[in-house]
Amino acid sequence: MAAAPPTLLVLDADPPPRLGSLTGRARIEHTDESSLADRLPHADVLLVWDFASRAVRSAWPGEGPRPRWVHTASAGVDHLMCPELAASDTVVTNARGIFDQPIAEYVAALVLTMAKDLPRTLELQRERTWRHRESQRVAGTRACVVGSGPIGRTIARTLKALDVNTALVGREARTGVHGPEDLDRLIARADWVIAAAPLTAQTYGMFDARRFGVMQPSARFINIGRGPLVVEDALAEALVKRWIAGAALDVFEHEPLTPDSALWDVPGLIVSPHMSGDTVGWRDQLGTQFVELYERWETGRPLLNVVDKKRGYVPGR
Repeated sequence: MAAAPPTLLVLDADPPPRLGSLTGRARIEHTDESSLADRLPHADVLLVWDFASRAVRSAWPGEGPRPRWVHTASAGVDHLMCPELAASDTVVTNARGIFDQPIAEYVAALVLTMAKDLPRTLELQRERTWRHRESQRVAGTRACVVGSGPIGRTIARTLKALDVNTALVGREARTGVHGPEDLDRLIARADWVIAAAPLTAQTYGMFDARRFGVMQPSARFINIGRGPLVVEDALAEALVKRWIAGAALDVFEHEPLTPDSALWDVPGLIVSPHMSGDTVGWRDQLGTQFVELYERWETGRPLLNVVDKKRGYVPGR
């Protein structure tokens, strides 16, 4: 008798992933947050399709076996990592490679938007007001990209194509990458500071009042990494007091941003709803990536995008 196929448990989000090509090769079951804990012991693989959910953190501890492999359809893994998962033999993979170029394009768009004062242009158009202004030249300015993973490196390459002088800061110094000890010096001279780091114990709240105070008054700050990298009240104060010239946030400590959040009204702040990496067809790309990883897993080949669970990201160059 043929062995039963592995059980693939999917923590669902709408729309669900397209996994038809795995028919007969996996027993696919779907769950939501309420039943995840009960169903974990019966799963061989867990696909965290609902990458905004933190249900894995609370459901993972407990009795019984756990999936041998967990894949999240996101670049960040902080939403699912807990001490018990980090200490287990379970392999964790992420969606590394899907979002790099779209996010880099989004950052470039924000840089150009702020340099060319496009929000004010659209505002004046709605008011039917003709007001000539001068805008900033991007070429020759300086950027500091914090986070040296694939997303950070792609942002750096894209900004360099605009002739922006770009420095990259990572967890440790290596060829082409500055270490954390250079961060304050680099952001003190940067026109653009871009946060693209993973969320870890070391990066939580790294952009606080002191760091915004280090930046020059003409600097602009962009966060497309993880919301808790930034102390949001400190950023709001820096903008109100004009310690920095502007900012853009695509990620927030608590999402979605509520209608009564004070951040909507902070002067000089561009708010977008965690969309920098989401281009047409991105969900299909995430599904295809998972199927390709599953094919490696079922044939015993090494998985790609394996997360170092202690560091909280996929190690790379």
